[in-house]
Order: sequence, then C-alpha cells, then structure tokens
Amino acid sequence: MKQKRRLRTAACVLLAGTVLAAFVALAADAGSQGDPLVTLSYLNDTFLGQILETVDQKLAQRSQEMTAQFNLEIQEREQALLGQAAGGSAGSAASFTAVELADGQTLHGSAGCQVLLRSGAAVCYSPDRSTPGLVDLTSGGSINDGTALEANHLYMMTDSRGVTASGGPVTLLVLGDYAMG
Repeated sequence: MKQKRRLRTAACVLLAGTVLAAFVALAADAGSQGDPLVTLSYLNDTFLGQILETVDQKLAQRSQEMTAQFNLEIQEREQALLGQAAGGSAGSAASFTAVELADGQTLHGSAGCQVLLRSGAAVCYSPDRSTPGLVDLTSGGSINDGTALEANHLYMMTDSRGVTASGGPVTLLVLGDYAMG
C-alpha cells in the first residue's frame, strides 16, 4: 500500500513538473522580438493546443515507464519470495510444463499456480495447516494439508501452498510460478 501511494505521489509531482516545464518552454517562444504581440485567439487556438499535446505526450511516456518499472519490481519480489519459501530452484510456466519431484521433495507455488498429478503419489503441503490447502478444480472441492492428491485432478494453489512427493518419484504438470525445495 505504501509503495502504491509513493508511486502515485511521484506521478503527480512529475505531472505537475512536466506541465510547468512545457508551459514555460512554449511561453518562451511566444512574443519574441520579431513578433512582440500575442493575441487571445493565438493563445486559445494555437498555444493551448501545443501545451496540451506536449503534456499528453510526456504523461503517456512517463506512465509507460512507471508501469514497466512497477511490473519488473513485482516480478522480482515474487521470485525472491518463492526462492525464500522453497530454498531451491524456481521457475515459471506459461503453459503446462512437466516437473519431476524426488521422494520428499516439495513444489511450492504462488497464488493461482495450477498442478496436475500425472504419476506417483503426492500430498498437499500447507505450512500453517490452514484450509484450504489446495483447491480441487476437477471436483470443485478442496483438500487440506497431508491429504493425498488424486491422479489427473487439476489443483490450484492459494498463497504459500505446495505439493510434496510421497513414496517415490512424482511427475506433475505445472502452470504458473513455482519453486522446488
């Protein structure tokens, strides 16, 4: 919340500075020695339009820069959190990707990460044992910490949840941000 507030404040200050700088730059051209008179119709018809166009361009450019910077910071923080939670490797899958887990290894997913158990045995992992552990999208229910996953069921993770291989290697199809540990 504080970061969003800071970004908004910075955007407002930058907008005000841009408007002021554009006005001063355009006003410097009007009323030169060769043409000392400035008419009201010139200000309304030409000068104001130039100012507004310049301000719109600067605002659009700065908005794109801030959006790109904000998205990059969010991605970096998500990756850092996933890496801290798992203490292992991290990944992101834009489409379903096969992931192998060794016995006892846990796959931690970010909120919205989806997994489908293809082979082996695995159980739901929830660090605080709160419910739901995983949302079973196939049956429309949910499972809690320690409950076995059913083969070919699609599960969605809520915050800091995961899947732990139990009794041998496991093959999962994963969609979304995840880390293994």
